[in-house]
Amino acid sequence: MLRKLIFILVLICFAGKTFSQQFKTADIANSSLMPEQNLTRNVLNLSGMWSFKVDSNNVGENEKWYVGLKQAKPIAVPASWNDQYDELRDYMGIAWYEQNTYVPKTWQGQRIFIRFGSANYAAKVWINGKVLGKHEGGHLPFAFDITDYINWNNKNKIIVQVENILKPSRVPPGNITTEGGFTNNPAGNFDFFPFCGLERPVWLFSVPQSHITNITVVSKVQLPNATVEIKIKKEGTGALIGKLTLSGNDKDFEKAFTFSGDEASVTLTVPDAHLWNVDDPYLYDLSVSLTRGSQVVDSYSLQTGIRTIAVNNSQLLLNGKPVFLKGFGKHEDFPISGKGTSYPVIVKDFSLLKWVGANSFRTSHYPYDEEYMNMADRQGILIIDEIPAVGLFFDKNVDQVNERKETCKQMIRELINRDKNHPAVIMWSVANEPGLRSSYLKKDTQDSISYNFFKELIGTIKKEDTSRPATLVGAENEPYQWLGLADVICINRYFGWYSQTGNIAEGAALLNKELDIIHDKFKKPMILTEFGADAYPGMHALTPEMFTEEYQRDFIKAYLDVLDTKNYICGAHVWAFADFKTSQGDRRFGGFNWKGVFTRDRRPKMAAYYLKSRWGVNK
Repeated sequence: MLRKLIFILVLICFAGKTFSQQFKTADIANSSLMPEQNLTRNVLNLSGMWSFKVDSNNVGENEKWYVGLKQAKPIAVPASWNDQYDELRDYMGIAWYEQNTYVPKTWQGQRIFIRFGSANYAAKVWINGKVLGKHEGGHLPFAFDITDYINWNNKNKIIVQVENILKPSRVPPGNITTEGGFTNNPAGNFDFFPFCGLERPVWLFSVPQSHITNITVVSKVQLPNATVEIKIKKEGTGALIGKLTLSGNDKDFEKAFTFSGDEASVTLTVPDAHLWNVDDPYLYDLSVSLTRGSQVVDSYSLQTGIRTIAVNNSQLLLNGKPVFLKGFGKHEDFPISGKGTSYPVIVKDFSLLKWVGANSFRTSHYPYDEEYMNMADRQGILIIDEIPAVGLFFDKNVDQVNERKETCKQMIRELINRDKNHPAVIMWSVANEPGLRSSYLKKDTQDSISYNFFKELIGTIKKEDTSRPATLVGAENEPYQWLGLADVICINRYFGWYSQTGNIAEGAALLNKELDIIHDKFKKPMILTEFGADAYPGMHALTPEMFTEEYQRDFIKAYLDVLDTKNYICGAHVWAFADFKTSQGDRRFGGFNWKGVFTRDRRPKMAAYYLKSRWGVNK
């Protein structure tokens, strides 16, 4: 009897191992280059209507939903799921997507990939019932090689499981029990709505067996000439020769190159370079090709701007000249689509930035869609590019702190890998308003842990990209020592709103004093990356008072007047560009942050007209 019982237990264990599925993490190398259609590559956009099914009891994997969804409903991709169906507004759990598609037979013989622009927060992917892998962390792309899983003579079933379960260990964190956190529903430890789903386009794309996997462009300027340094990575065997062509300013610069292993480095000298800047965002066309004999095996093209970015003790320098950042913190947020990619909204946002006289924004508080980066390159809008590290905190759970740190480092690598070639991106930000304090740890212990945390993140940036400054964005009452790690000091302040309530003059005086204290301590350029006041659209008062459009206008004016007296201030970003959705909380009337100078649907408030009068005439 005992032997029989042991035999049954062994069979059960063996069966568990047989049917358990192993999910490999998506390889960052597969998503380095945005998919491109050309003579050697192909792209198929899978955006549109997908099938969708909620899995609130987490039974989908056991019931093998990955072979096909039953009783599913339609849903739009890309878009957040929360506003498409009323019952999904606050749903943060597991849900499944399905799409069926043919892969063109003309793609046979090539490597085939599926690429997701973003799945917030974590995703698992199957094709034709076979596991592809997983990815954690929203807002950044990931891809899988599906070559060996394709049905060439039939439809291919793509299944994606997505979940946005709010956890203290994630970035950004949620469901925090430590004192001092947000009290809201859904319980994100941050002040914007935690939208979920496949929020950016999904592509199938093909590349040749031997192909370019990555391109890194760095420009250096010593007028009147410039140099453009290009690093190329490839996959494939055989004798491959590379060729570069940089075209622009009525000139073509060409250079052949060879690989050392799978990597090559090329430097082009560009005399009388046409530099990229905010007033003249001139872009050169860069093409890279691989040839075997006389045959072009693969090619890839991108646009790049020749420009430099640097800092001294009081200035941010674009092409060696001081530049002052005028702009906003903003969000990817729009009615119904949530954080979903919306090309008309992207166009509208840039037109309003130009209308108001702005030249910059921060991707608060996560990376934006790649088309925001492309548009900024074309429009001459400077970007502080930020990972989703908002609401971080440091408490006695060291394992969770370390888990968040490793996630942040992964996000930094993925962000730089995606956005490194955009001239509009001038700075990397590793965090926004971190440092939720805990009575369970001594202050000195917290400060030491958090300082080393951010030192590692800044170090990760410096390892990946030495051509741009790094920063982190600090809030009131957070340790100044964090700020010293940054190349450019960025702080958010709301004196006259959350403190000195209703007293703009007192708040401005306190700001004036603290700015000098911080600069005297670190001798670095500073940007006020957030300041502003809630204004409910259409609410007015003869004597400005909180929540009126007059108070918001006067608050912004008072802060800008202070900043104008400081020669070490190199930027002013109003919070916020447009009103945006938040979780429900006692500080968020109607579940919105009303600090936008534009409404959520992009209508101007009084503050927008004021900024236009101030910024639009002093470009």
